[in-house]
Amino acid sequence: MILAYLPQLLSGLSITLILLFSAIGAGLVLALSLVVCDYSDHFLVKKLIASLIFFIRGTPLLVQIFLIYYGLGQLTWVRSSFLWFFLREPMVCAIIALSINTACYTAVIIKGAIASVPRNEIDACYAIGMSKWLTLRRIVLPRAFRIMLPAYSNEVLMILKSTSLASTITLLEIMGVTQQLIAETYDTVKFYLIAAVIYLLLNMVITSIFMMLRKNLVLPNNA
Repeated sequence: MILAYLPQLLSGLSITLILLFSAIGAGLVLALSLVVCDYSDHFLVKKLIASLIFFIRGTPLLVQIFLIYYGLGQLTWVRSSFLWFFLREPMVCAIIALSINTACYTAVIIKGAIASVPRNEIDACYAIGMSKWLTLRRIVLPRAFRIMLPAYSNEVLMILKSTSLASTITLLEIMGVTQQLIAETYDTVKFYLIAAVIYLLLNMVITSIFMMLRKNLVLPNNA
Protein backbone atom coordinates (compact mmCIF):
# COMPACT_ATOMS: atom_id res chain seq x y z
CA MET A 1 0.00 0.00 0.00
CA ILE A 2 2.89 2.32 0.75
CA LEU A 3 4.29 1.80 -2.76
CA ALA A 4 0.89 2.64 -4.23
CA TYR A 5 0.91 6.04 -2.50
CA LEU A 6 4.65 6.65 -2.97
CA PRO A 7 4.23 9.17 -5.86
CA GLN A 8 1.97 11.32 -3.67
CA LEU A 9 4.40 11.14 -0.77
CA LEU A 10 7.30 12.10 -3.04
CA SER A 11 5.35 15.07 -4.40
CA GLY A 12 4.78 16.20 -0.82
CA LEU A 13 8.49 15.78 -0.11
CA SER A 14 9.37 17.98 -3.09
CA ILE A 15 7.10 20.77 -1.81
CA THR A 16 8.67 20.48 1.64
CA LEU A 17 12.17 20.78 0.19
CA ILE A 18 11.18 23.80 -1.91
CA LEU A 19 9.78 25.49 1.20
CA LEU A 20 12.88 24.59 3.22
CA PHE A 21 15.54 25.74 0.75
CA SER A 22 13.63 28.88 -0.22
CA ALA A 23 13.15 29.88 3.42
CA ILE A 24 16.78 29.14 4.32
CA GLY A 25 18.16 31.09 1.36
CA ALA A 26 15.89 34.13 1.66
CA GLY A 27 15.99 34.03 5.44
CA LEU A 28 19.78 34.02 5.60
CA VAL A 29 20.04 36.97 3.18
CA LEU A 30 17.40 38.90 5.14
CA ALA A 31 19.08 38.04 8.47
CA LEU A 32 22.43 39.36 7.24
CA SER A 33 20.70 42.52 6.03
CA LEU A 34 19.07 43.00 9.43
CA VAL A 35 22.39 42.53 11.20
CA VAL A 36 24.22 44.94 8.88
CA CYS A 37 21.48 47.58 9.34
CA ASP A 38 21.51 47.02 13.09
CA TYR A 39 25.28 47.50 12.99
CA SER A 40 24.72 51.06 11.77
CA ASP A 41 24.43 54.10 14.03
CA HIS A 42 20.90 55.07 12.99
CA PHE A 43 18.68 54.95 16.09
CA LEU A 44 15.37 54.65 14.21
CA VAL A 45 16.64 51.78 12.03
CA LYS A 46 17.89 49.90 15.08
CA LYS A 47 14.53 50.36 16.83
CA LEU A 48 12.54 49.17 13.79
CA ILE A 49 14.69 46.05 13.50
CA ALA A 50 14.40 45.37 17.23
CA SER A 51 10.60 45.75 17.02
CA LEU A 52 10.35 43.37 14.06
CA ILE A 53 12.47 40.73 15.79
CA PHE A 54 10.47 41.14 19.01
CA PHE A 55 7.16 40.68 17.15
CA ILE A 56 8.28 37.65 15.14
CA ARG A 57 9.89 35.88 18.11
CA GLY A 58 6.93 36.70 20.34
CA THR A 59 4.16 35.33 18.10
CA PRO A 60 3.52 31.78 16.79
CA LEU A 61 4.58 31.00 13.24
CA LEU A 62 1.06 29.73 12.51
CA VAL A 63 -0.35 33.18 13.32
CA GLN A 64 2.24 34.79 11.05
CA ILE A 65 1.28 32.46 8.19
CA PHE A 66 -2.41 33.29 8.65
CA LEU A 67 -1.69 37.04 8.82
CA ILE A 68 0.14 36.89 5.48
CA TYR A 69 -2.15 34.45 3.68
CA TYR A 70 -5.55 35.59 5.00
CA GLY A 71 -4.78 39.03 6.44
CA LEU A 72 -3.10 40.71 3.46
CA GLY A 73 -5.91 39.57 1.21
CA GLN A 74 -8.30 41.72 3.25
CA LEU A 75 -6.47 44.91 2.22
CA THR A 76 -8.00 46.53 -0.85
CA TRP A 77 -4.77 48.19 -1.99
CA VAL A 78 -2.99 44.82 -1.90
CA ARG A 79 -5.65 43.14 -4.05
CA SER A 80 -5.53 45.98 -6.56
CA SER A 81 -1.73 46.01 -6.82
CA PHE A 82 0.76 43.75 -8.58
CA LEU A 83 1.53 42.15 -5.18
CA TRP A 84 -1.75 40.24 -5.32
CA PHE A 85 -0.42 38.18 -8.23
CA PHE A 86 2.08 36.67 -5.77
CA LEU A 87 0.27 36.90 -2.43
CA ARG A 88 -2.76 34.96 -3.65
CA GLU A 89 -0.54 31.88 -3.98
CA PRO A 90 -0.25 29.80 -0.79
CA MET A 91 3.28 28.70 -1.72
CA VAL A 92 4.51 32.30 -1.90
CA CYS A 93 2.80 33.21 1.39
CA ALA A 94 4.30 30.19 3.15
CA ILE A 95 7.80 31.02 1.86
CA ILE A 96 7.44 34.65 2.97
CA ALA A 97 6.27 33.66 6.45
CA LEU A 98 8.99 31.03 6.91
CA SER A 99 11.68 33.35 5.54
CA ILE A 100 10.80 36.25 7.82
CA ASN A 101 10.51 33.94 10.81
CA THR A 102 13.87 32.26 10.31
CA ALA A 103 15.50 35.61 9.41
CA CYS A 104 14.63 37.11 12.78
CA TYR A 105 15.87 34.08 14.72
CA THR A 106 18.98 33.84 12.57
CA ALA A 107 19.71 37.54 13.06
CA VAL A 108 19.76 36.98 16.83
CA ILE A 109 22.09 34.01 16.35
CA ILE A 110 24.43 36.07 14.15
CA LYS A 111 24.45 38.97 16.61
CA GLY A 112 25.34 36.58 19.41
CA ALA A 113 28.12 35.07 17.29
CA ILE A 114 29.47 38.55 16.48
CA ALA A 115 29.51 39.37 20.19
CA SER A 116 31.59 36.21 20.72
CA VAL A 117 34.30 37.28 18.28
CA PRO A 118 37.41 38.09 20.38
CA ARG A 119 37.77 41.84 20.83
CA ASN A 120 41.51 41.73 20.18
CA GLU A 121 40.89 40.55 16.61
CA ILE A 122 38.61 43.53 15.95
CA ASP A 123 41.06 45.95 17.59
CA ALA A 124 43.84 44.52 15.41
CA CYS A 125 41.79 45.34 12.29
CA TYR A 126 41.27 48.91 13.44
CA ALA A 127 44.97 49.18 14.29
CA ILE A 128 46.01 48.44 10.69
CA GLY A 129 43.54 50.99 9.33
CA MET A 130 40.53 48.82 8.36
CA SER A 131 37.19 50.60 8.47
CA LYS A 132 34.22 49.44 10.53
CA TRP A 133 32.40 47.98 7.53
CA LEU A 134 35.50 46.33 6.05
CA THR A 135 36.21 44.73 9.43
CA LEU A 136 32.62 43.47 9.56
CA ARG A 137 32.77 42.01 6.03
CA ARG A 138 36.28 40.56 6.01
CA ILE A 139 36.84 39.48 9.62
CA VAL A 140 33.78 39.63 11.91
CA LEU A 141 31.14 37.93 9.74
CA PRO A 142 33.35 35.02 8.52
CA ARG A 143 34.51 34.45 12.11
CA ALA A 144 30.96 34.69 13.42
CA PHE A 145 29.76 32.20 10.80
CA ARG A 146 32.06 29.55 12.25
CA ILE A 147 30.85 30.29 15.77
CA MET A 148 27.14 30.25 14.86
CA LEU A 149 27.11 26.91 13.01
CA PRO A 150 25.85 24.74 15.92
CA ALA A 151 23.02 27.13 16.78
CA TYR A 152 22.15 27.73 13.12
CA SER A 153 21.89 23.99 12.45
CA ASN A 154 19.17 23.83 15.11
CA GLU A 155 17.37 26.73 13.42
CA VAL A 156 17.42 24.91 10.06
CA LEU A 157 15.96 21.82 11.70
CA MET A 158 13.25 23.95 13.29
CA ILE A 159 12.37 25.44 9.90
CA LEU A 160 12.17 21.95 8.38
CA LYS A 161 9.65 20.91 11.01
CA SER A 162 7.82 24.23 10.68
CA THR A 163 7.15 23.56 6.99
CA SER A 164 4.42 21.18 8.20
CA LEU A 165 2.35 24.26 9.12
CA ALA A 166 2.04 25.08 5.42
CA SER A 167 -0.60 22.36 5.22
CA THR A 168 -2.97 24.74 7.05
CA ILE A 169 -3.13 26.96 3.95
CA THR A 170 -3.86 24.11 1.51
CA LEU A 171 -0.28 23.27 0.52
CA LEU A 172 0.24 19.56 -0.07
CA GLU A 173 3.70 19.15 1.46
CA ILE A 174 4.54 16.06 3.53
CA MET A 175 1.97 16.72 6.24
CA GLY A 176 -0.65 17.93 3.78
CA VAL A 177 -0.31 14.76 1.68
CA THR A 178 -0.34 12.65 4.84
CA GLN A 179 -3.62 14.17 6.00
CA GLN A 180 -5.07 13.72 2.52
CA LEU A 181 -4.11 10.04 2.46
CA ILE A 182 -5.51 9.52 5.94
CA ALA A 183 -8.82 11.03 4.79
CA GLU A 184 -8.87 8.57 1.88
CA THR A 185 -7.77 5.40 3.69
CA TYR A 186 -8.61 6.07 7.39
CA ASP A 187 -5.22 4.51 8.19
CA THR A 188 -4.06 7.15 10.66
CA VAL A 189 -1.19 5.51 12.50
CA LYS A 190 0.59 4.11 9.45
CA PHE A 191 0.71 7.35 7.48
CA TYR A 192 1.67 9.48 10.46
CA LEU A 193 4.52 7.03 11.13
CA ILE A 194 5.62 7.30 7.50
CA ALA A 195 5.60 11.11 7.78
CA ALA A 196 7.61 10.91 10.99
CA VAL A 197 10.20 8.67 9.33
CA ILE A 198 10.53 11.05 6.36
CA TYR A 199 11.11 14.03 8.67
CA LEU A 200 13.58 11.97 10.71
CA LEU A 201 15.59 11.04 7.61
CA LEU A 202 15.67 14.66 6.49
CA ASN A 203 16.87 15.68 9.95
CA MET A 204 19.67 13.12 9.74
CA VAL A 205 20.80 14.44 6.35
CA ILE A 206 20.80 18.06 7.54
CA THR A 207 22.64 17.16 10.75
CA SER A 208 25.28 15.28 8.75
CA ILE A 209 25.79 18.25 6.43
CA PHE A 210 26.36 20.63 9.33
CA MET A 211 28.73 18.19 11.00
CA MET A 212 30.80 18.15 7.80
CA LEU A 213 30.75 21.95 7.68
CA ARG A 214 31.92 22.18 11.26
CA LYS A 215 34.82 19.83 10.59
CA ASN A 216 35.90 21.80 7.52
CA LEU A 217 35.26 25.38 8.64
CA VAL A 218 35.51 25.65 12.40
CA LEU A 219 38.92 26.67 13.65
CA PRO A 220 40.46 23.90 15.81
CA ASN A 221 41.55 26.24 18.60
CA ASN A 222 38.25 28.05 19.11
CA ALA A 223 35.52 25.76 17.77
